[in-house]
Amino acid sequence: MRLPRNPTIRSGDFLEGMLTDFVGKKSKLKATKSASARLVFVLTCFQFAFVVYATFLLYYMTPSTELISKPHFSWATKFAKQWTYFIIPPHVVSRYQEVSNSLPITPAEVCEREMIDFEQKKSTDALMIKLKRELYEEVLQFQEKSMGTETFSQLMEMKSKWELKSPNTPKITVSLKKIVESYNDSRISFISSTYDFKYYGRFQMALQMEADFVYILDDDMIPGRKMLEILSHVAGTDKYKNSVLGSIGRILPFRQKDYTFPSYRKFRSKEAGLYLPDPAYDITVDRIVQVDFLSSSWFLSAELVKTLFIETPLTFMTGEDLHLSYQLQKYRNADSFVLPVDPKDKETWGDSEHRLAYVSETTVIFKDIVQVRDEQWWRALSTGYMTQWAKMHPQEIDALFYAHSIEEVKSLGPLLDKFRSTVGKKAYIAVSGGTFCPCEDAATALNWPRSVCKERRFKIFDLGVGAISGNANSEVPVVQAVYSSMRGLIKIHNPSVLIAVSDIDSHVMKALKMASETSTNKTTFILLPRPSVPKVLWMADLRSAALPKWNKMHVSVNIITQNRVHSLARLLKSLADGLLSWRRNPYQFQHGYYDDDYGLLLEDDIEVSPYYYLWIKYALLAYHYDPQVSLPELASISLYTPRLVEVVKERPKWNATEFFKQIHPNTPYLHQLPCSWGAVFFPKQWREFYVYMNMRFTENAKQNPVQIPKSRTNGWQASWKKFLIDMMYLRGYVALYPNFPNQASFSTNHMEPGAHIAARDNAVKHDKSDFEVPLLKDDFRKFLPGGRTASSFKVTIFEFI
Repeated sequence: MRLPRNPTIRSGDFLEGMLTDFVGKKSKLKATKSASARLVFVLTCFQFAFVVYATFLLYYMTPSTELISKPHFSWATKFAKQWTYFIIPPHVVSRYQEVSNSLPITPAEVCEREMIDFEQKKSTDALMIKLKRELYEEVLQFQEKSMGTETFSQLMEMKSKWELKSPNTPKITVSLKKIVESYNDSRISFISSTYDFKYYGRFQMALQMEADFVYILDDDMIPGRKMLEILSHVAGTDKYKNSVLGSIGRILPFRQKDYTFPSYRKFRSKEAGLYLPDPAYDITVDRIVQVDFLSSSWFLSAELVKTLFIETPLTFMTGEDLHLSYQLQKYRNADSFVLPVDPKDKETWGDSEHRLAYVSETTVIFKDIVQVRDEQWWRALSTGYMTQWAKMHPQEIDALFYAHSIEEVKSLGPLLDKFRSTVGKKAYIAVSGGTFCPCEDAATALNWPRSVCKERRFKIFDLGVGAISGNANSEVPVVQAVYSSMRGLIKIHNPSVLIAVSDIDSHVMKALKMASETSTNKTTFILLPRPSVPKVLWMADLRSAALPKWNKMHVSVNIITQNRVHSLARLLKSLADGLLSWRRNPYQFQHGYYDDDYGLLLEDDIEVSPYYYLWIKYALLAYHYDPQVSLPELASISLYTPRLVEVVKERPKWNATEFFKQIHPNTPYLHQLPCSWGAVFFPKQWREFYVYMNMRFTENAKQNPVQIPKSRTNGWQASWKKFLIDMMYLRGYVALYPNFPNQASFSTNHMEPGAHIAARDNAVKHDKSDFEVPLLKDDFRKFLPGGRTASSFKVTIFEFI
């Protein structure tokens, strides 16, 4: 059926004529209900026919529509094709197709250029121009020395996997359908959607791209014609293959003089960072420059895109640019770079019109958006984001604490406070955040204001572990989040030690250990038993050079015993009750294989104080491992404070507290005599002694030539201690002795019968009160001069002959 059409008659007139004819022919009939119903039916049918005609006409005449058969629409397609012959005459269709085919679309015709008819805004603020230029020069000079900054021509001369004439042309996902069709190149793909995916959605679409690279641009970016070629070339070089490339970027704020970080939108401030390039201040990027994040365009491998979604961002309303660069650096070691341009060739520009410098519609000028973005970049910096400021100004702190729970925060609190209250010391704490340990709750546990979690100042770091782990019942996301964040924080702050409690979750412990091992400054990972934390506050008094040696020493316990079972049991119990903990050491103390292997020598009738191991740690770190206090003559550390001078014939009484009262009554002192009732011997000197004794020992003790002038030791025919005294006397070696009120010590001698005491051939009478001293049951640090380590005062060498 074909509907007659007269082009000279308007559609309204045609409809009115039909109604007139209809009424004229029926004028003689009576008006009945059935007649009215028939009239309505006819009109309805006519309207339906007209709608069908108009719909098929528009559908067929639309140039972008193709009648492609699909299984669930095949019937409609066939119907539409048949009706086109009735709706549109064949000669009209053929003429339209001839016109369409005779006008091929070229890239030049579909690539329209938007002309901006006003000049670039320029700043007249001399101070701002000076500040921006100075900061830019500082950044370039640093990057040129640290990593190298190539010009445009140098970049294009670098060897690349994706050369222009190479058969390995990369697959790149692009947009704009007409451009794609105009090139007629199967290597270029096109995807479109009527749904607004906003900031993060465009990256989500890139997750499934079958391409080598993805090029994502804002709608106000107008890249030059050579941009894809340039981006592909640079991305194919070994140096920049693991990078995200763009044309506009920002360098985040630098720390101010008051140790806070300003907003990145702060005006008239050098510390507020840089926008690159910035024509307003005549800053043109003529060398490749590393930035903290890119804006408006991103060129990166399709594989790297998925990194954006490892952590849940602070908000989906903004900040995808910063979040992308932050995640790439944190989890893939991939940095962000702004490419240089050829100033004489606008086709090499990634933003040939630089619209962002003209328009005021950008979201980052609104107060609320700026606050959100400020919070976002600060959280990134607090979780290990190595910004340009951090690279240019590496920090050095004494201690970085980590707590995975509120209880761990409470346990570490006293030591953290001691570090922070000690002049010249810097210490921060990182908490897991999220549901594990909310930052505000941690601040409350430390008696800090909850506002410290929002201040842009280094103090407490909320790692936001929940952002990656969520409610997942797996340790893998937690380990990944802790490791990646702590690795970044350690790189930024270079702590001497990383401190956590010893009963921390084993998976978290492994993550912390791995993070500490990535440090170029060899950060030492220290695990402290919770009961010991308040007892090692003296750690804050140690120099930063000595702190990393905390785990370097290995102390083995060696006990001389024979048949005193009850004595041995008492000694073992006192060792087990000591603060801190022991690890089994397979090395034999007698030979001292390594310079950091120390031997604690005890007789079975000795008992030790709970603080004995803390004293060993303290003394080794303060007197031996501190390069400013190190004593090469130091050969051993005594746990015991003697009351007699046993090498002198009269065996006079000795009270170190009384002797040193003019200096400080409780100053530790150096003595040229070794102690056999609880002492740690140094490996180097013990190796010497081992050789020395083998050389001078004789089976017949009476024929032994070892004689010390005026010393009672000449009569000790078979004592190993005699040989050690002799060697120390000849070499000038000394031992460190404790000196506390009432001669309280870290070990005592119970003088129980054995090989020497009460032996039949021993005529010397022993008074137990001359040898048995009280065990120290309190923190020894408060007795030290000024409550500090011995590195702060002069020790004295005292010699008896």
